[in-house]
Amino acid sequence: MNAVEELNRKGRQAKEASYQLAALSTRVKNKALLAMAAALREQTSFLLQENARDLEQGKQNGMRQGLLDRLMLNQQRISGMAEGIEQIAALPDPIGEMISQVKRPNGLKIGKVRVPLGVIGIIYEARPNVTADAAGLCIKAGNAVILRGGKEAAFSNRAIVKVMQEAAYAAGLPEGSIHLVEDTSRESATALMRLNEYLDVIIPRGGAGLIRAVVENATVPAIETGTGNCHVYVDSSADLEMAKRIVINAKTQRPSVCNAEEKLLVHQAAAGAFLPMILPELAKRGVEIIGDQRVCSLYPDAIPASEDDWGQEYLDLKLAVKIVDSLEEAISHINRYNSRHSEAIVTRDYAASQKFLDEIDAAAVYVNASTRFTDGFEFGFGAEIGISTQKIHARGPMGLAELTTTKYIIFGNGQIRE
Repeated sequence: MNAVEELNRKGRQAKEASYQLAALSTRVKNKALLAMAAALREQTSFLLQENARDLEQGKQNGMRQGLLDRLMLNQQRISGMAEGIEQIAALPDPIGEMISQVKRPNGLKIGKVRVPLGVIGIIYEARPNVTADAAGLCIKAGNAVILRGGKEAAFSNRAIVKVMQEAAYAAGLPEGSIHLVEDTSRESATALMRLNEYLDVIIPRGGAGLIRAVVENATVPAIETGTGNCHVYVDSSADLEMAKRIVINAKTQRPSVCNAEEKLLVHQAAAGAFLPMILPELAKRGVEIIGDQRVCSLYPDAIPASEDDWGQEYLDLKLAVKIVDSLEEAISHINRYNSRHSEAIVTRDYAASQKFLDEIDAAAVYVNASTRFTDGFEFGFGAEIGISTQKIHARGPMGLAELTTTKYIIFGNGQIRE
């Protein structure tokens, strides 16, 4: 069976399942989700065994360390996947929520309610935890899901989906609710992007190349989950010890993820004290410092920055550093080069914090906190489908509400239009 045949078969099954899922009770959905979480924990050894095959293959293919970290599962990460699904089960069910209701002069009662999107396609790269997060969120929001992971995580994804399917279907979820595209060729990715007959929306989750490919090739409506060229700006009035903790955490706690800090901007009034404090500390932690001309003069170990550095998402232990003369210059620089993901200011000046909040164009803007919190789990959503950087109904971490649409329901008493 070729990629197109596989997708059409799974698309038909998912479409049929989506009609049943839309009417499924919260009780049955939650029962299935809790069964999926329990199965992931029970099958930890099997999942680790299959993940080890992917890791070994990745090492043989020269995969860089940051991507290997994204690919790796361990007991803690599998437990985190299960916990994320359990949190989803504990969240209120958005389906059927009455968003608004009005009564017209002619007596018609018009309500607006939340309903599932239908069938959601998720296309992603070497992060097997996305498989569990995406399935859990889609199911709770009443959607069938077709997952298409990267070849780097093929063994891990097959194992996770197998474990979840068996548990969910035994708990009462309609068969066909969860699918994995096992063909990881480019042809299968393109075919999924054009599966208009069965897919209602496609969501890419991965690097800039994947997102660009979906935007350029998809005929199915797409919700972009953006790359993360995230900045921390240290203002002239910043508490420097606080700034030090935030910068170190945002850069080094997990550098391979989209909400990690990639750029550090420092006000010239704070640079003389802060840069000699922070840059050696970052270097001790293995961070490669890339700097503008003024940074290089203060810190000779810095590598001179090129124009390309300011717009690049490193996903690695690299940090580009720039000294700015004003808050206005920092805002202008960030809005020019950022990816509209997450931006932070460290300051004790209330007016500066408000100006930063008002003028920075991003899905999440922080005052005196690390960018690493832009995450569905941390925002209380249980898990996320991705971070949307678009200006549509879904922006920032995408939880349950972002996986729904609305429909109008109208109650009459024999009214006709004259």
